[in-house]
Amino acid sequence: MSGFHASQCGFCTPGMCMSIFSSLINADKSKRPEPPNGFSKLTVSEAEKAFSGNLCRCTGYRPIVDACKSFASDVDLEDLGLNIFWKRSDKDPDVSKLPSYTLGGGICTFPDFLKSEIQSSLNHLNDACIPASREGWYHPRSIKQYYELLNSGVFGESTKVIVGNTSSGVYKDQDLYNKYIDIGGIPELSNIVRREEGVEIGAATTISRTIEILQEGCKSVYSPNGGMVFRKLAEHMSKVATPFVRNTASLGGNLILAQKYPFPSDIATILLGAGSTVCLQVVAERRHITLEEFLEQPPLDTATLLLSIFIPHWISDSEAETSLVFETYRAAPRPLGNAVSYVNAAFLGGVSLDELSDSLVLSSLHLAFGAYGTEHAIRARKVEKFLTGKSLTASVVLGAIQLLRETVVPMEGTSHPEYRVSAAVGFLFSFLSPLSEGITEPAKTLTISSADSADTDDVCNLPLSSRRETISSDEYKPVGEPIKKYGVEIQASGEAVYVDDIPAPKNCLYGEFIYSTQPLAHVKTIKFKSSLASEKIIAVVSAKDIPSGGQNIGSTFMFGDEPLFGDPIAEYAGQALGVVLAETQRYADMAAKQVVIEYDTKDLSPPILTVEQAVENNSYFKVPPDLYPKEVGDVSKGMTEADHKIPSAEVQLASEYYFYMETQTALAIPDDV
Repeated sequence: MSGFHASQCGFCTPGMCMSIFSSLINADKSKRPEPPNGFSKLTVSEAEKAFSGNLCRCTGYRPIVDACKSFASDVDLEDLGLNIFWKRSDKDPDVSKLPSYTLGGGICTFPDFLKSEIQSSLNHLNDACIPASREGWYHPRSIKQYYELLNSGVFGESTKVIVGNTSSGVYKDQDLYNKYIDIGGIPELSNIVRREEGVEIGAATTISRTIEILQEGCKSVYSPNGGMVFRKLAEHMSKVATPFVRNTASLGGNLILAQKYPFPSDIATILLGAGSTVCLQVVAERRHITLEEFLEQPPLDTATLLLSIFIPHWISDSEAETSLVFETYRAAPRPLGNAVSYVNAAFLGGVSLDELSDSLVLSSLHLAFGAYGTEHAIRARKVEKFLTGKSLTASVVLGAIQLLRETVVPMEGTSHPEYRVSAAVGFLFSFLSPLSEGITEPAKTLTISSADSADTDDVCNLPLSSRRETISSDEYKPVGEPIKKYGVEIQASGEAVYVDDIPAPKNCLYGEFIYSTQPLAHVKTIKFKSSLASEKIIAVVSAKDIPSGGQNIGSTFMFGDEPLFGDPIAEYAGQALGVVLAETQRYADMAAKQVVIEYDTKDLSPPILTVEQAVENNSYFKVPPDLYPKEVGDVSKGMTEADHKIPSAEVQLASEYYFYMETQTALAIPDDV
């Protein structure tokens, strides 16, 4: 990382290094041929995916990916950018100048004796009674213990049942929970049962482990293309969230989110398309229902446990001469994951040749759509019924598309509804087009080659990134030469100390700003909703608490002083009005979210919200004279004599929404000196 200039502030660099390290270790475990000396078994494609979950790019994506690619055995050295290992004047990059990588390298991973000790402790706890938890965290080791906990009478609405608890990153809890029940240690919820009919996966199984199970299942299905469904499910799941999330989040937890909230789950949609079923435990009763029925139920309560998910094996029917077709789709901002879908879909069909019409027909069909602005993934039953048994002519496909537009209707308030519907239609057309008469070349037979169903490491056939740099020489050497940044090693190793790395002193309080939600308004009162979070508030500091002689100044700019707190008027939405103090940062954050502010706009002018309104009201910043650009030439004369003129023009620049990765943090320690 240091040699490729892949660190700037360094805050996220250790995470990048750990992602690269993890990908190298996993590549070393593969059965690929031994790489050339100095390189790993990692491929360039895997290198680009290695840190898909690391979003911070203040340095820029290119230096980071170059550092990771330098380990890959199939890298083109000329694609690697500026580094300290060879000079710009070198005719050809010299691989010997790169730091050498040794397979294994004597790197210690988690020791076996600790694994054994942990397993021994877990085995001891499986049959032990669960003591009362002063911290409010409970670990039942069986389904029986789980229901004993629920029936103990100490759990109320402020109880959360979790496995990986990654949902807290999606739905920020509006209130604090005082009790947690971690069911990840219940063995039955992690069971894997493989049968000829399909595979049953415990609900607490991580998404990463589920992908491995599906990839293993591809090789054990009893037909040449029977593993296609499992393979494509695994490929799609590899684009869900990030490697870090998939390593922690459970398969069942993802489905619970999709069932309780309007969560745009890819997994719910593709499993629905694959005809999956689920097993529920409701107190003493077990129920097996379809995933479609599960999603349509009222939100589950703590008395209902999702035990497992069953994914059936789908194979072609050779006797009926039916071929199997399965495809999954997603439209998302990032192709490698780490972004929820705008719309997703999964289609499963049995295709046969109709001898009377000599055309292809769909003998069976599953059409699942989700994330388009719906409460949960759905089966497009009317479209399925319309298409089943018909020859797939252009008119039939057009009729199906029209019917789909009536089915896929985003809820009011959904962003970009037209795009989502259009993408859903495009997915269906892409699925039907190869099978349809009059749209493409007629396909009288449908075969799926064994190559299509073969297991592959490259689950995303995107073109690999490449680069070309042109740098002019400079007479002011060493200015302009690639030189390693001072201190980059301690950033990359995680030794650089940031505020979060400093231990909090005794009796430390944590603060969170209270922000105005209205522009240009009098702030009359600031109160808090009654909740567990509000009970943890130590104090609220506002402009009224600034001592005599102090000033309400947060920062000083060239355009003037900015107040620390809006008082008595909130000048804009998002202006700080005060700071809530609590014993922990989480308490402070939650309390600040539950603030209730009373505003009054009496005797105030309407706020200026657009550039046009600012011009109309003659509202301009006073630019200091030294910031004005130096005038060169006569602009008026040049415009008059110009051969080509633009009589009038208008340029509009919309507002930007910044995605902050590193929030500003400070630690203040009082000193009597």
